[in-house]
Amino acid sequence: MIVRLLCPPLLLAVLSLTGPTPASAAEAGASAATAAPNETTRQLRDLYDAEWRWRQQEFVRVREPDGRWEDGDRMPSVTPQAWQRRVAYWEKALAQLDALPQAQLSDEERINAAVFRTSVTIELNNARYRTYEAPFNSDTFFWGGLNPRRPYQKAEEYRRLLGRLHDLPRYFDENIANMRAGLARGYSVPRVAIEGRDRTIEAYAKGGADNPFTATFAAIPAHLGEQTRRALQAEGERAIRDEVAPAYAKLLRFMREEYLPRTRTSTAARELPDGEAFYRSQILEYTTTDLTPAQIHEIGKQEVARISAEMHEVMRKAGFKGSFAEFLAFLRSDPQFYAKTPRELLSYSAYVTKKVDGRLEDLFTQLPRKRFAILPVPDDIAPIYTSGRGGLDSCLMNTYDLPSRPLYTLAALTLHECVPGHSHQAAMALEAPDRPDFRRQTYFSGYGEGWGLYTEWLGIELGVYETPYEDFGRLTFEMWRAARLVIDTGLHEYGWSRQQAIDYLSQHTALAPHDIRTEVDRYISWPGQALAYYLGYRSIRQLRSEAETTLGTRFNEAKFHDTLLNLGSVPLPVLEREMRRFVATSQAEASTAPAAAAR
Repeated sequence: MIVRLLCPPLLLAVLSLTGPTPASAAEAGASAATAAPNETTRQLRDLYDAEWRWRQQEFVRVREPDGRWEDGDRMPSVTPQAWQRRVAYWEKALAQLDALPQAQLSDEERINAAVFRTSVTIELNNARYRTYEAPFNSDTFFWGGLNPRRPYQKAEEYRRLLGRLHDLPRYFDENIANMRAGLARGYSVPRVAIEGRDRTIEAYAKGGADNPFTATFAAIPAHLGEQTRRALQAEGERAIRDEVAPAYAKLLRFMREEYLPRTRTSTAARELPDGEAFYRSQILEYTTTDLTPAQIHEIGKQEVARISAEMHEVMRKAGFKGSFAEFLAFLRSDPQFYAKTPRELLSYSAYVTKKVDGRLEDLFTQLPRKRFAILPVPDDIAPIYTSGRGGLDSCLMNTYDLPSRPLYTLAALTLHECVPGHSHQAAMALEAPDRPDFRRQTYFSGYGEGWGLYTEWLGIELGVYETPYEDFGRLTFEMWRAARLVIDTGLHEYGWSRQQAIDYLSQHTALAPHDIRTEVDRYISWPGQALAYYLGYRSIRQLRSEAETTLGTRFNEAKFHDTLLNLGSVPLPVLEREMRRFVATSQAEASTAPAAAAR
């Protein structure tokens, strides 16, 4: 089941490459900002600016001085009436967009229009399919992520948190009502993928010191003043006792007594109401392409075969004499490949980030100011959480069950999640060239996860992989993402069982059994999301290969990366169009340079 957690994460025809060709996205943005807009441009800007302001109001977001939108002082409404209001708004917005003559837009505004169309279409599709009736999956929950990872630094942030906590009972009740409606029409999260997820609620259903929110208020920084600290802590204690813990306790009873016993036993998305069309809408959301499940399945099988050959070659370089299955067993069991303490694992990840920091100037001509922390995944979700996840403020590494966290894959994981992957990517997006606010905040998985997997490949030239085992770990991660193409479509299009998916991933990767089970449950409960990684990566690798072939010795890796990240998150067809524009412009500049010098 797809989870929609009220955050901005459809095929787009590839637009014509005729007309002016700016050398970079930054120049394009500057050109659009300084040129006098025509009437069509003004109408488009009014449309996407108005929708973005409305969207933030709908989902109760407030803007921080650095431009980020953060949670406000209450929880958003998730009633069916609220979602129908949103459907009507988005339908009208798309109709207005369709009425605008695209030919009258500048190149930069065509990008804005394409991003806007894709973003709104995704939101509209999910509202129409009523995905809010299953507002969680095996990995992410509407009741999770409400407790901040790091202490706030401003009193206003704590006051907004208190406002949300006071509103929690109403918000949970609305979600419970939606889940009941989903059960009634056969629309729910598959039971097999969410066994035990109710345990993530338990700690928050307790009052007093054992509730994780209590630690949040205990950590209020001293610089806010003792009087302010005491007042916030007193109100926090009352909210936890009277509102938060009872709301979580009610949710826990509902999950155990009503939802889990009645949720569906099937696993395929196509078995949901209008399931075949729903699955295709998820493919469009996460890949922004019109590839069919059959096409994706075949791409996956071809890539699995290619990567498998490379893995066997690295196994031989490691000097292992046994079979491939025996090599996987060796990697999964030998103590040399596993950290003995959480700090050892976190320190290993930190070492990789600092090693990469020393090479960032070779990869980019622009570096962001924003820094991130490396933190362990919180204890309450660690048992069912993925291996790591990077974001603007922090890069989380899972230290739960250390015998399931091989160090030989940690270098690739750190590249992907931390730097130059997601944490670096998020900082670049925050400090990117001037563009409309919605462009800064919109995220497409094909672009973002494609970049993350591409950075794992960059680790080869950065010298990050110091042993054949770490290189095998990189290939395991690449195989993992390619296998997802086969597994996701196998589960949701071809009716694979959970065990079939587990066996396929076990046979082709050196992932630990715990990780394999966790990942397969994610694919079952989150159809389409797993497809984004490899298809985005494949697109970026192909674009780089084209650029290297076309430009030869004039290919500049740093400028290629700058152009790609300065675009911000865009649908894959737009990425391909704009990067080919960059190559064409670079080629034209190179061909005229000697003539200019002669003059």
